[in-house]
Amino acid sequence: MYGEEPSEPAVHASEVFRATGARDVLELGAGHGRDALYLAAQGFNVQATGFSATGLDELRHAARARGLDSCVTTAVHDVREALPLPDASVDAVFAHMLLCRALSTKEIHALVGEVARVLRPGGTFVYTVRHTGDAHYGTGTARGDNIFEHGGLAVHFFDHPLVDALADGWHLNQVHAFEEGELPRRLWRVTQRRPH
Repeated sequence: MYGEEPSEPAVHASEVFRATGARDVLELGAGHGRDALYLAAQGFNVQATGFSATGLDELRHAARARGLDSCVTTAVHDVREALPLPDASVDAVFAHMLLCRALSTKEIHALVGEVARVLRPGGTFVYTVRHTGDAHYGTGTARGDNIFEHGGLAVHFFDHPLVDALADGWHLNQVHAFEEGELPRRLWRVTQRRPH
């Protein structure tokens, strides 16, 4: 759907993760794996999770074809459930356009709590979300809780108070506004770090 080139947020995340000395990275919502493959090619050990077994199969096949299969593991996972990882087991977590899916505010808080649980002290979380400045915000079918369905896709549009609330107990390093795609979609790239 998005091609094989890595997303701009994945390139940024790679630089941030390398600067912090990260080795083990968890990607949430890996899809067909373009960003997981990029991160693995940059030398990280990547655990990629996603809702689609088919997408993860394609990711494993692509990792084998590129000689990256020793650096990539996959697991089918529903983000509304606990992450299938032990406490403090990864150095960094990346999630592009996952938290703004059709998740309630309560489910998003629970997911970020799980991210905090699996991150080692000082670990970094980079995520991207569409926000309330996006052209689709307030259009289509309102589903409540800042969720709007447009063209069959339900999106939870983030506002600044939600970003701030999700950073409670973290160090919020950066909220970077950027655009992506045809509309264009308006997003925030959030970088936050667990205290040591």
